[in-house]
Amino acid sequence: MIHIGLGHFLFVSSILFSLGIFGVVTRKNAVMVLMGIELMLNASNINFIAFAKYGNFGLQGQVMALFVIVLAAAEAAIALAIVLNIYKTFSTVNVDEIDTLKD
Repeated sequence: MIHIGLGHFLFVSSILFSLGIFGVVTRKNAVMVLMGIELMLNASNINFIAFAKYGNFGLQGQVMALFVIVLAAAEAAIALAIVLNIYKTFSTVNVDEIDTLKD
């Protein structure tokens, strides 16, 4: 029988965080960049929950994960509104083609 410990959670979290950073750095599409940021936030949630369970911190990890979930929801709503406004203005959502703030 396999015992799943803190190291397993940290390994999965590090893989998710690495994929998120890879998505943010390599993608040109703003929606894909936002998805990479969401992956990084979910990796931090895994860390909070794992350290709360294995570090005997009580409910502090779950409370922090809840705050991160609320932050991610607010970030997604605001960022998608910004992306829609950028698309309306520039007719593209590629972040490398948006180089002016105001004409």
